[in-house]
Amino acid sequence: MVDKFVGTWKVISSENFDDYMKALGVGFATRQVGNRTKPSLIINMDDQGMICLKSQSTFKTVEVKFNLNEPFEETTADDRKTMTVFSLENGKLVQKQKWDGKESTIEREVTGDGKLIAKCVMGDVIAVRTYMKEV
Repeated sequence: MVDKFVGTWKVISSENFDDYMKALGVGFATRQVGNRTKPSLIINMDDQGMICLKSQSTFKTVEVKFNLNEPFEETTADDRKTMTVFSLENGKLVQKQKWDGKESTIEREVTGDGKLIAKCVMGDVIAVRTYMKEV
């Protein structure tokens, strides 16, 4: 089920990402960099089922390794310390982050036309980032 997510993905569009970062509490300078950065998303899985998700750009590289449905401590690209859990729900790779009484969800889905859509939700703010698989 995770196999369809495995690969290297490049951002091709980003909608409402500044408002999403603002809702997370990200400062102005970091948001400016975040809006200009087009990271590659690299997803791998090892023989034991451990998944590695790496966001790589010229500005910053962040990597998390996890097993599905097992909470772990994550330090996000904007330096939040969260309790994070990944799960598969209806074919989507769902990442739930909790910190300081707040919660954010990122749903990643591979569409029929081969794009990876990441829907980032914080309260009533929704950002959508679209990726194409690199060959």
